[in-house]
Amino acid sequence: MTEIFKQKQLRPEIWSTVNERYPGSMITKEDYVPLSHLTKPLSESKLTFVSTSGVQPVGTMPFDTVHPIGDYTYRKIPSHLKPPELEIHQLKYPTIGANQDINVIFPIERLQELAEEGIIGSLTENLFSFIGYNMDPDKLEHQLAEDIADAVVKDHADIALLSPA
Repeated sequence: MTEIFKQKQLRPEIWSTVNERYPGSMITKEDYVPLSHLTKPLSESKLTFVSTSGVQPVGTMPFDTVHPIGDYTYRKIPSHLKPPELEIHQLKYPTIGANQDINVIFPIERLQELAEEGIIGSLTENLFSFIGYNMDPDKLEHQLAEDIADAVVKDHADIALLSPA
């Protein structure tokens, strides 16, 4: 068992609460997949970013933020874009700060800087975003997650940085 599971949880009751409110939505310890290790230095690795922020390129099809069970699509964000070329289609979290500086929720400029400084080798051609409000765990896992995973593999990512909104 990994060290992370040996540590005492600060709020162990949270998992019971989530399971009561959203039956079937939690990943169990039996589902645990260990993290893989880098096979080359970070400075030579290609990084992708996956976020539930609902960020997307300006002018692309908006996410369906009012569908009762969610939107199970994702958007590719070309990694060379600048903040004015991005917008947020999201109703489930306050976007005031993110609209002032998109890097708060989707740190595209910080990631570009890491690549320019050689801390990471490069960014993948695309970064990825979807909306986190999805009420069908099976559809989330077997459609959206697999679609994003396939896109990440096609972009030849060595590392995937995941960030919830």
